[in-house]
Amino acid sequence: MKKDEKKTPSQLLSIGQVSKRSGVPISTLHFYETKGLITSQRNSGNQRRYPRHILRQLAVIRVAQGLGISLSDIREHIDKLPHNAPATATDWERMSSIWAKDLDERIARLTTLKNKLSVCIGCGCLSIDDCPLRNPDDRAAEFCSGAPSLDTATDDETTTIPQ
Repeated sequence: MKKDEKKTPSQLLSIGQVSKRSGVPISTLHFYETKGLITSQRNSGNQRRYPRHILRQLAVIRVAQGLGISLSDIREHIDKLPHNAPATATDWERMSSIWAKDLDERIARLTTLKNKLSVCIGCGCLSIDDCPLRNPDDRAAEFCSGAPSLDTATDDETTTIPQ
């Protein structure tokens, strides 16, 4: 952009500008576009052009990925945002509150798993019959007996006892 050129909210950014300003590699921008997380317009030379608000959207995508949120969940929420205008603070608050709840639930599940792991390793037996990690409530007994039945590899596929 030239020094005397005004910055306007409707100015479209090239893929290189978006990459440089967001810190997201061009290949990742292409990937996000194929996954439906972002969209671009094409100019007369068939080059991608992005609205300026894509920068905030990319920041949210990256933060959400860092929290372990799947791309499909991110896309589901991004699809609810305005497509031709920047998202509002209310939009971001709604998305973050849903993700915060999901994160709290995941933390609770992982904490429970961590506590079971400490008990399991602490007992020293790693009993297949009542291991809280490998065979909770001895679910494997419904299907067959013995340790080999927990994972049976056949034809490069692994059969696991249902959770």
